[in-house]
Amino acid sequence: MELDFRKSPAVLEHILDTVVVGIFTVSADGRFVAWNRGAEIITGYLARDLIGQPCGLLEGPNCKGFAALTDLMRNVGVSSNEMCHQECKILSKDGREIFIHGNVQIVRDDSSRVNGAVGCFMDVTSLVAANEKIAILERQSFSEPAFERLIGQSEVMCEIFRQLDLAADSDVTVMLTGESGTGKELAAQAIHARSRRRDKPFMAINCSAIPENLLESELFGHAKGAYTGASADRAGLFESADGGTLFLDEIGDISTAIQVKLLRALQEREIRRIGESKSRPIDVRLITATNRDLQQLVSEEKVREDFYYRIHVFPIRMPPLRERRSDIPLLVEQFIRENCQSRYQSAGHRRIDGIAKDTLDVLMDYHWPGNIRELRNAIEHACVKATGDRISYFDLPPEVRGVCAVNLLASGLSPEQASEKTRIEDALRRAGGNRTKAAEFLGTSRVTLWKKMSRFGIEV
Repeated sequence: MELDFRKSPAVLEHILDTVVVGIFTVSADGRFVAWNRGAEIITGYLARDLIGQPCGLLEGPNCKGFAALTDLMRNVGVSSNEMCHQECKILSKDGREIFIHGNVQIVRDDSSRVNGAVGCFMDVTSLVAANEKIAILERQSFSEPAFERLIGQSEVMCEIFRQLDLAADSDVTVMLTGESGTGKELAAQAIHARSRRRDKPFMAINCSAIPENLLESELFGHAKGAYTGASADRAGLFESADGGTLFLDEIGDISTAIQVKLLRALQEREIRRIGESKSRPIDVRLITATNRDLQQLVSEEKVREDFYYRIHVFPIRMPPLRERRSDIPLLVEQFIRENCQSRYQSAGHRRIDGIAKDTLDVLMDYHWPGNIRELRNAIEHACVKATGDRISYFDLPPEVRGVCAVNLLASGLSPEQASEKTRIEDALRRAGGNRTKAAEFLGTSRVTLWKKMSRFGIEV
């Protein structure tokens, strides 16, 4: 005998319970009427938990989710036959965020009045997570190993990696601009490492750190007896970098006289040692860097205009840390690994495994005038000072704590209370949420721990 599903609602219900997607129906006033087994598995809510309840029960943090159905059914046009597509996060019964994708169809009676809605949805949380991992790997493809010492996954750094790759594919003269501590020399090294010159020398010099009379000799070399103290022939950096890359940092600080000599070397592809009359051919790729406004220096006649345009062929601006704050956690993790898990541990110091969340929040709020260099130094300072296995607020340098104290106190907690809250959260994390074990880690009673958790609003 053939089954007529239309006359066998129980059979149809069993069929709906065998599918892995969530299927539900709601009434015209936005209350759940049916909820299949697939929906129970995805959300943790049983049918008996939801039948008769309003859709808003599953409202998530980033969208209205099912709660939007009520508005949808209230506002639909009389002659339309709407289908709603949903992609958002909802909350499961145990509080987890679940990414769902689904469709909802408005149901009408013969008079076109809205009777309710029927919908289906599926859990795409694992798919979203996989896509996020793919995106991270795609970003990392720019930085590892191509830019292994330049750390960042923010959009602004991905754009920097693309520009550095473009520069590496040619011999164009590159000018790196940006504030002190933004990683201009690392960027220059990355360009060299990606270029066809990677197997040749990379030579670097800070032009502002060397007096002018010595800078010329450093760059172009000198002949024996060219000046007092020149006891032997000496090749300069242009010759030493032959076939490779020469990086001139703080290029805005050199004199116009040196600018003229550099301009000639770049145009003629040859140099002349001090004290010699013959020219020597060079094959060098030049990268310069500055934290000054060279256009302003041109207007002040401190930088020659022809020299400026010769070195300003392919400018790349390295962003300050405040413009890429999302990279701070990644940078902190790397600096902890370098300074706290390698150098100091090998010297007999304790191992630092990470940083407390509240302390990381402090670092995220700080303005970092010294950029990445200042952040690196702050983490190294904290690694030396830390007494536990995680960096806390009081381990940070005074200047960082001082600026961030206002933000910290705005939370209603003193620095001591914030530190204590961090220690409690760390203990609970180590104990897997077990309060008894956490109290043992802290050397206190379970009752005292419970009171402090209540005071600080800590939930497990």
